[in-house]
Amino acid sequence: MASEHTNGTLDGANSGGPPNKLLERVVRTPGRQPSPQPTHLSVPGAQQPRLLHETGSGYVAPKFEGKQQQMEQVMDQVEEKGFIPGDLVDDETKWFYNELGIDDMYFSTETVENIVSHILSLYAAKVAAYARADKQLEIRLDKEAADHAVYIDTSVPGISGAGGSRFEARLEEKYLDGSRGPNSYRVETFRSPSRLPGGDQQSLRCYFVYQTSFQNKTPDATETSIDVLGDERFLQKASKNTKDIYQNVMDAVVSRTGPVIDMYDVEGTREKRLIVGFKQGSALGLFTALSDLYHYYGLTSSRKYVEQFSNGITIMSIYLRPAPNLAASHPPIEASIHQIMKEVSLLYCIPQNRFQSHFKSGRLSLQEAIYAHCVWVFVQHFLNRLGNEYNTLSSVLDANNSIHAEVLSKLKKRLRTETFTADYILEIMNQYPVLIRSLYLAFANTHYVQTRGEADDFLPTLSYLRMKVDRVLSDAELKDLISKNAVNEHHEMVMTAFRIFNSAVLKTNFYTPTKVALSFRLNPNFLPPEEYSQPLYGMFLVISSEFRGFHLRFRDIARGGIRIVKSRSKEAYAINARSLFDENYNLANTQQRKNKDIPEGGSKGVVLLDIQHQDKTTVAFEKYIDSIMDLLLPPTSPGIKDPIVDLYGKEEILFMGPDENTADLVNWATEHARARGAPWWKSFFTGKSPKLGGIPHDSYGMTTLSVREYVLGIYRKLNLDETQVRKLQTGGPDGDLGSNEILLGREMYCAIVDGSGVLVDPNGLDRTELMRLAKERKMIVNYDISKLSKEGYRVLVEETNVTLPSGETVNNGTSFRNTFHLREAERYDTFVPCGGRPESIDFSSASRLISKGKAAIPYIVEGANLFITQEAKLRLEKAGCIVFKDASANKGGVTSSSLEVLASLSFDDAGFLAHMCVQPDGTTPQFYQAYVKQVQAKIQENARLEFEAIWREHEETGVARSILSDRLSMAITKMDEELQGTELWDNVQLRRSVLSDALPNLLLNEIGLDKIMERVPENYLRSIFGSYLASRFIYTMGISASPVSFFAFMNKRMSHLQQ
Repeated sequence: MASEHTNGTLDGANSGGPPNKLLERVVRTPGRQPSPQPTHLSVPGAQQPRLLHETGSGYVAPKFEGKQQQMEQVMDQVEEKGFIPGDLVDDETKWFYNELGIDDMYFSTETVENIVSHILSLYAAKVAAYARADKQLEIRLDKEAADHAVYIDTSVPGISGAGGSRFEARLEEKYLDGSRGPNSYRVETFRSPSRLPGGDQQSLRCYFVYQTSFQNKTPDATETSIDVLGDERFLQKASKNTKDIYQNVMDAVVSRTGPVIDMYDVEGTREKRLIVGFKQGSALGLFTALSDLYHYYGLTSSRKYVEQFSNGITIMSIYLRPAPNLAASHPPIEASIHQIMKEVSLLYCIPQNRFQSHFKSGRLSLQEAIYAHCVWVFVQHFLNRLGNEYNTLSSVLDANNSIHAEVLSKLKKRLRTETFTADYILEIMNQYPVLIRSLYLAFANTHYVQTRGEADDFLPTLSYLRMKVDRVLSDAELKDLISKNAVNEHHEMVMTAFRIFNSAVLKTNFYTPTKVALSFRLNPNFLPPEEYSQPLYGMFLVISSEFRGFHLRFRDIARGGIRIVKSRSKEAYAINARSLFDENYNLANTQQRKNKDIPEGGSKGVVLLDIQHQDKTTVAFEKYIDSIMDLLLPPTSPGIKDPIVDLYGKEEILFMGPDENTADLVNWATEHARARGAPWWKSFFTGKSPKLGGIPHDSYGMTTLSVREYVLGIYRKLNLDETQVRKLQTGGPDGDLGSNEILLGREMYCAIVDGSGVLVDPNGLDRTELMRLAKERKMIVNYDISKLSKEGYRVLVEETNVTLPSGETVNNGTSFRNTFHLREAERYDTFVPCGGRPESIDFSSASRLISKGKAAIPYIVEGANLFITQEAKLRLEKAGCIVFKDASANKGGVTSSSLEVLASLSFDDAGFLAHMCVQPDGTTPQFYQAYVKQVQAKIQENARLEFEAIWREHEETGVARSILSDRLSMAITKMDEELQGTELWDNVQLRRSVLSDALPNLLLNEIGLDKIMERVPENYLRSIFGSYLASRFIYTMGISASPVSFFAFMNKRMSHLQQ
């Protein structure tokens, strides 16, 4: 790994020191303050060991008074069956009742017939074992019903057998993973205390699943008492001590994002009681994965309980002891229990990783397996690159030639699709567990922190025997090792990606036990400049079982929204996964061009939900935000010293906002940042509730105001009557942009496409009905179709074989919706995309909007980000279409967000609460109302200035507007950066003059320039200074203005100062 990074210095943190760096050698970030964490962990050394002063399980089943009578009935029926010899009936029945550790709850619940069936099955298994050559006793019993289930099998304690019954995985998938609130299941499981006769180390394991029965099915949101929230069986059986323990866990878990992990020593034994509490649905597969974890350390469980509570909390209790046959080959339980506790948090992030089989077999430790899983995700996005051949071909072909451009476009898509699939990458990685161990060790050597000196028993490889023996290899040695072991070029490329990943990671929360997802701050320098011409400043990768996501930014101070992408099918997910990074990069790049008028550069976060977790929008968002905050704030909790290795070495602040599927979640992010002690909580997220000082974009139509200026600008320049313009819009009345476009526009709407389908009327849709839907934020499925003319129609996505008024048949409503904007049958004057997936119009499909060399739609204002590819825009413009691209039109939201942040930075906390926050009684401060109007006016002013600049430049040069938009953005951005580095800032009189013009008058009048300059960070003020001067110069003098023009521009400004 290199000793220096462009975005931070390594400063000797990996200069051949010991494998586990002590705390004092950690590279620390200046100015980082402690913060509370999302996970509660009882850490060894933080307090005296806690003892359970009770024997037994902490559960006492109500005595089953009819047990003896039932046992006699069972004996009678067993004897009647005649399968078990008469002289053995008593012994087999009593063995089942008294020796297996099954409590009275089972016997009071099950029927005599079912108990007889279980006893006969167990006896049959014993008989079958004598017939086997290996004399192996194998019992597999299961009974599944809607309200309960029973599983009984044999296994060797402490071993996850590949050929086992998989009962745990089965019951978890069928009953536990789907448990939500009142519809939940609790589990009790016991292992028989003695080995089975002739069982070769085996003992019997019984699982009992019961549907919960809550007294309070709909508790108050603030209720935390387990006596109110608990299942009736649990409340009957749990001892007071157990209830007290669970109450402590409950109190902690309701206030945290992640799991609560606790441990108690059982008095008089070496047994440990591990307690794990978490929110339902936030860790699918954890119950099974925990078994694999403690088996890895040679431990087994004597009893396990999974309790559900009606407020949506799950608490697991596991009694662990050394497996009798494995103790000699594993560390003592007193040491390994602490590793297990820390690793539960890692397991919580990804309970079932793609290298689980290697973990079960012991070929990889949990950390090695999850590290490999993370690299597998990384590789999918950065190995499907185009290669030298494509770069050579693109340099030979003429991008301005439409045929050449189409060939390159199709070739790019095919190469990225077909080169390395996720399954192929996984297949390759699975062949090299030994290589993965060496690569992981290099990663751990850099990022693991030994927080308790030599007493720390939590080592990077999880096996201190391996750590003592294995040597950390240098990057050159790893390269050589991969080269010698890889069987072909493809395998070498995949395994080399581990080295790229290792060298790119600047900081990670991988080793802190207080995490809910795994986050990595990456140095983006590994990206090939041929494909990513604009270099990124910063990159975060976040991985969880529910999602994967990136956050990309082009400047240190940057802003952009966080969007969550859902997939309707496996095919759609595969497509979304392949394009995830490129979509994120392009969105951030577009944001960078949009942000020309504001001090922040462009950024974007994109979260892709896993195909199995499409309903986990809130869970994914919270984990994504919290894990990124792990890398922005130091991960320390009371009693825990848990720093991270920070190779970036500088303070980082991210500015975020709402985007697709996250508008309702930003309040939580703001409150969470405040709860974690982030000093920048007020400015962390924009678009939040007015109660938190936010200016919601949708409520005030901020994004639409900018788009409308471009639409109206076209009408103004061409003297068009707005009411006579025929209009097509994608993105319906349910969305922010779509609804406000309907409310602000006066065109004749002829077609609207949204998530529910397509609505068309060549004679114009009923304006009153559209306004109703827009105000109520409802999709076109709610449109009153009685208001359609004879030529009008509606096709919903779920409909098939629909006949249109023209006689045309629509076979599939979803396909019709997805391609409607490309139909040649309809004719429109203006198209305003307000929603839709990126690249909905690409170079190839743009041909369908061109007839006889002329654009079918004369005017397009791209409200939705990346809806049309750049190649498609140029093709449409060449055919005569007036196109204004997203980076110019859709910038109202970022202007609003920037001014919202400026207010939060300018006010102190008291002033912010008084002037920018809706009061507890619901009244809105007068300042807030006036400030919103000023923000709206600024959005319209900026949009008009850019529209006029692009229109004027196109008239003079004939260059396509889509190209001029990019040139203008780049010219302003470049000049902005240059101005910030000049001596102009040092001219105090000029500085104050520019800031007085750039800052909103309301803020200046209320707070005063001096106070604002005192409170707002200087680098932020410099950005305001540079962006304002640069944008006003370019808008006034033109994109190609010379240095002489700037001299004249500044002379004019300076002359005003002297007057």
